[in-house]
Amino acid sequence: MDDKELEKLKEEKIKKMLDQAKAGVTKLTSSSFDNFLNTDKPVLVDFWADWCMPCRMMAPVMDELAKAYAGKALFGKVNVDENSQIAGRYGIMSIPHFLIFKNGTVAEKIVGAVGRDPLENALKKYL
Repeated sequence: MDDKELEKLKEEKIKKMLDQAKAGVTKLTSSSFDNFLNTDKPVLVDFWADWCMPCRMMAPVMDELAKAYAGKALFGKVNVDENSQIAGRYGIMSIPHFLIFKNGTVAEKIVGAVGRDPLENALKKYL
């Protein structure tokens, strides 16, 4: 494969991922994380684990925000047990842990099961 073909495949994959993200919260992995951040929209990422009850309590909040801000922001979630390298890169030591990215850079951190209002208010700053 030449560089043009690889670039075209990469663009198609990113477009597909972003289209899926418009529908709700996208499950992110080490192979999709960096591409997901490649947008001019704010990105809210939830770092969580299956065994974490506060994380489970926040899942519906993420779903609500994803619906309310569809097209304005992207929403993703990273299972820290399955993607420890991503969690390590951002110093995630406790969960749930939320990062808001703007232009691929961490703009804000929110730790804990804080409810909808704090997450929404933080997100609004970057819209």
